[in-house]
Amino acid sequence: MAIAKIVWVDDEIESLQSQKMFLESKGYEVVTFTNGFEGIEFVKDNIVDVVLLDESMPGISGLETLAKIKEINQQIPVVLITKNETETLMDEAIGSQISDYLLKPVNPNQVWLSLKKIIDNKRLVAEKTTTAYQQQFRDLFMALNDNPDHYEWMEIYKKLVYWELEMEKSNSPEMQEILAQQKQEANTEFFKFVSKNYAKWMNPKAIDVPIMSHTLFQYKVLPHVEKGVPTFFILIDNLRYDQWKTIQPIFAESFRILEEETFYSILPTATQYSRNAIFSGMLPIDIEKNFPNEWKNDDEEGGKNMFEETFFRAQIKRLKKDDIKLSYTKVVHHHDGQNLVNNIHNLLHNDLNVIVYNFVDMLSHARTEMEVLKELASDEASYRSVTKSWFEHSALHQALKKIADKNIRLIVATDHGTMRVNTPHKVVGDKQTTANLRYKHGRNLNYDPKTVLAFKDPREAGLPVPTVNSSFIFAKEDGFLCYPNNYNHYVNYYKNSFQHGGISLEEMIIPIIKMTSK
Repeated sequence: MAIAKIVWVDDEIESLQSQKMFLESKGYEVVTFTNGFEGIEFVKDNIVDVVLLDESMPGISGLETLAKIKEINQQIPVVLITKNETETLMDEAIGSQISDYLLKPVNPNQVWLSLKKIIDNKRLVAEKTTTAYQQQFRDLFMALNDNPDHYEWMEIYKKLVYWELEMEKSNSPEMQEILAQQKQEANTEFFKFVSKNYAKWMNPKAIDVPIMSHTLFQYKVLPHVEKGVPTFFILIDNLRYDQWKTIQPIFAESFRILEEETFYSILPTATQYSRNAIFSGMLPIDIEKNFPNEWKNDDEEGGKNMFEETFFRAQIKRLKKDDIKLSYTKVVHHHDGQNLVNNIHNLLHNDLNVIVYNFVDMLSHARTEMEVLKELASDEASYRSVTKSWFEHSALHQALKKIADKNIRLIVATDHGTMRVNTPHKVVGDKQTTANLRYKHGRNLNYDPKTVLAFKDPREAGLPVPTVNSSFIFAKEDGFLCYPNNYNHYVNYYKNSFQHGGISLEEMIIPIIKMTSK
């Protein structure tokens, strides 16, 4: 059976018989035509892998033939063969989405190499990816078992994400399965690491503590703000590191990426805790103390993220940066996004512009509500794909393109990540117990201690004590916490959905990226 079916269209095809025989000796089936019309008809009725197309032919030119072929099947790779080296022709050909461009006279090896590159590329990349991961597997295994510190955990997670994205190019389900197991093992060890160290990190006098939500602005944002160069700090909510890597190339088209770092979300890895900590520069226990009217616990009425700007302006003042001219914009609805596009130029007069963009969070919440989104984002790869598609067409992307040619700094971060949950754990609590799936707080909580990290005294975790004797519990790995009543309904409803609030690499190790205009 032939490796692939090749259609070769050239008005001087008789002189290319030796080339045709050479390709056939390499295992290709080659069908030849002397004009574009016949080539177009053949492509209409047959499955073709690659078209080799002469640019200069009487009757219908190569570029006209190319356009017709692409109308029939956009995906067919076309190699244009020409004597013409003019730049305008090359631009037009490339603009017409050719896969390769060869100059006459072509030798057989040149054509063969071009075909190999087009047809075998996916297979060769997949094989190389699988081999490279097999070599790295042992290194990752050793790193996991070498008692990593918080810096090393960030590096381990970045490597796992790198391989997860590379494996998408591979067609090896076995290797993907091995990687998934390695990620699971990493999350098991990461949970132990966080359980052992989290209370220490909450001590203001502790040394060797990672940058976390409440110290992010002080150490990673404000040092880069200076008068005369507008800095845009964009917080895209609920953006995992792998989702960032998916939208990174779109940013890279307009901006130069200077630093790609990660930091740790505080617990719970949920918006009202982690985002309020980012903007206040405080742990939740201190926010409650300093802003008793603004802070709301889970079980209290009212919006939990209504006062981010108030918290932020107070942090700026506390850090003696109140000479900074700043703006705060929050995009929750479509019309907010359009307002941002229309007004982005007005923000260039400020030293610091904070833009909070709520989209990914809506997607992850909506995903559990809407069957169509369960179809769209059924696993990590499709979740990344939906995020990329959203960003490409988003008002945020449009707004940033409008100022990409200005001298600006851009810092993109998030408040927490998200975890695809699959393992239900039973929790019993009283009426005051919160409804979250990855963490809960309440009195008299009853749970299996092996499945959660528990803080009997929430203050040890830098958290307020909502009611006397309240404790907090955090789910580990891919667990989610369900009540015994109506248990099966909840398990089936939330299984394989993306949730946040608990302890996992995906939720806690999150991106902060510094960029500048090109």
